[in-house]
Amino acid sequence: MRFERIRAITRGAIVLGMLLPLIPLLIWSVSFRWYFPDMLPEMWSLRAWRYVFAPSSRVLPALGYSVGVATAVTLLSLVISIPAGRALGLYRFRGKTAVQFLILAPTIVPAIAVAMGIHVAFIYYGLSDTLPGVILVHLIPVMPYLVLILASTFANYNVDYEGQARTLGANQWQIFWHVTLPIIFPGLIVGSLFAFIISWSQYLLTLLIGGGQVITLPILLFSFANSGDHPITAALSIVFIAPAILFLLFTSRYLTGEQAAIGGIGKL
Repeated sequence: MRFERIRAITRGAIVLGMLLPLIPLLIWSVSFRWYFPDMLPEMWSLRAWRYVFAPSSRVLPALGYSVGVATAVTLLSLVISIPAGRALGLYRFRGKTAVQFLILAPTIVPAIAVAMGIHVAFIYYGLSDTLPGVILVHLIPVMPYLVLILASTFANYNVDYEGQARTLGANQWQIFWHVTLPIIFPGLIVGSLFAFIISWSQYLLTLLIGGGQVITLPILLFSFANSGDHPITAALSIVFIAPAILFLLFTSRYLTGEQAAIGGIGKL
């Protein structure tokens, strides 16, 4: 009982710590005149939020692009990372350390250097200034985190469960769907969370490869931040932060692998 109370207090403190920084943004978003050193705005206005939700504004199309790109990057990176993570987590092979280093390389090399080189190749192949090009380039910062998370997940994975399912007549797809997937599900959720947030927040790669044709929410946010329109910048910042917080709250109950592992074993 005491442990449950401590855990509830800890969760509440984490949520409070996440929401407190949003309060100044919320005040800015409904302000019209706010001068230093006033604690609250002199005048209030919903101008910023009217612009954000106006059908004629650029916010809703940019939000659609951001959601579409981040979702596509997450799904595509999962398809690639599951077999890669399984190979790195379960097997020993010559050159494994070199492979791990190459996977980590995008987090070591400056993003601007990577983007400039890729941009030249994308121009040649016709992927520059296109949505598929932006999705592909977002895989570069996403893949290292997702592959290593799944490699750690598979490092604690017991392949004997698959052998038991195979002796009971399950085919390869049934083994993956009913055995492997439920057991690695917490790792998939954590990796998907990282993939979505990293892709969602990309500015430089989107700007270079998208070439101003693919306008995502970070591109629009930086544009208004440079313009000095603080209320609209604050409103866009809240819209930009909200999906990541909602995604984190929605997936937080899956971040402990006990229930997923028990569920996977129970389906045998």
